[in-house]
Amino acid sequence: MTSRKDLRREVPVWWRDAKLGIFVHWTPASVAGFAPTGREIGELLASTALDTLAETPYTEWYANSLRFPDSSAARHHRETFGDRPYEAFADDFRDALALWDPTDWARRFAATGARYVVLVTKHHDGFCLWPSEVHNPHVGGWHTGRDVVGELREAVLGEGLRFGVYYSGGLDWTFDPRPIGNIADAVRAQPRGAYPAYADAQVRELIARYRPSVLWNDISWPGSKGELFDLFAHYYDVVPDGVVNDRWVPYHPALRALEWGPARTALIKASAKSAAKDGLVPPTPPHYDVRTPEYAVFDDIQSRPWECVRGIDRSFGYNAASDESMFLTRDDLASSLVDIASKNGNLLLNVGPRGIDAAIPDAQRLRLDWLADLDEEVGDALHGTRPWVRPGAVSAEGNELRFTVRDRTVFVVALGPVGASLTVPGVLATPTTEVESLDGTTASWEATPGGLRIEVDPDLVEPDAPAVAFALRDVDAGPSR
Repeated sequence: MTSRKDLRREVPVWWRDAKLGIFVHWTPASVAGFAPTGREIGELLASTALDTLAETPYTEWYANSLRFPDSSAARHHRETFGDRPYEAFADDFRDALALWDPTDWARRFAATGARYVVLVTKHHDGFCLWPSEVHNPHVGGWHTGRDVVGELREAVLGEGLRFGVYYSGGLDWTFDPRPIGNIADAVRAQPRGAYPAYADAQVRELIARYRPSVLWNDISWPGSKGELFDLFAHYYDVVPDGVVNDRWVPYHPALRALEWGPARTALIKASAKSAAKDGLVPPTPPHYDVRTPEYAVFDDIQSRPWECVRGIDRSFGYNAASDESMFLTRDDLASSLVDIASKNGNLLLNVGPRGIDAAIPDAQRLRLDWLADLDEEVGDALHGTRPWVRPGAVSAEGNELRFTVRDRTVFVVALGPVGASLTVPGVLATPTTEVESLDGTTASWEATPGGLRIEVDPDLVEPDAPAVAFALRDVDAGPSR
């Protein structure tokens, strides 16, 4: 049997160099494109209410929300679609594929500076975005006829990016449709019976057909630890430089004891307490390559590479109810990416296309354009870098600063508009210190008691740029401030 020791490996350099990936959630729920926007996911998970997830802001959970008759989604559905079943959205989704241009998507993703794309191939509703040959015993033909996974893979590879697949291993509502209102319900709803073999076969099919550079599972894994290790060993044999995430906690029969009574209540309270303290950080599985906190970041540099996963707004799937106040601002987007990179992480930023016309909505395209601009400004200070001795500081002028390093070059990225000078604390000059802008232009500087002060050439900096970067060569780290 494959052991944990057999799977031990370093996270591949390509992934550590990337810093930015694009996630794509595109399911039949994106036809309805609705979820309530009043509460963020972290707030809901920090609640001990039994039906808190009925009001999730995640549109991809629409089918689950419909199982709560008084939920916002259920009321919206009755008013908009009457008694039309969720399953009927699949026909609209398939029809919209005639309008889909995977090459346009791939070009937009590549322009952002992203180095990989992860596509949701099957979410919790069980609908597959490839013509799977693994038979679903409960719903016939619950997949696309067009090979969405294969076509997007080819388009993404054609732009020089890596391609990964997401698979919902822990939940599949075609096998277990019970309503999920809280974390204990989610444990109870992990399908048994024929499902573990079905999920294993589908993931192996994805590996064989698409050789994904990222194997991104969600929630948990229905098989045993031994079966899981065998699956990982197979994946690494097929894709030696592949990456697996951390949402692979294997099924254990003892979990059933958490369904009811005091144990169930204790699990709900413990989960709420953890979410309130740390945000959504998955439990630690027996094997993984990278951690994937959701809508949450770590406070300091992590010794192991990690990935913050989040939507452009409060959802992953497309939500027509989102207004401008719910989307990341340009400054928030820049600070998020730069901060995560300084702490040894990647940002996996989600795009949620519409289901009715296969289009990326304008508000999301605008954010992709902002990322493209940001990559031109500071991309060289992010891609291919590693954390420095500290993640950041605050300049004497009040700018938040973040540090990265490549070889002997330390990069300092200043967030927000900068003035005529930028004083970087905690950096000591040496006799051979040099400072340049990222285009190679030499910048004037001087050592001051408050740190290394850089004179900022206004001709080289956009007045309202959300981030500006400089390369510092041959400097030492002073005491942390």
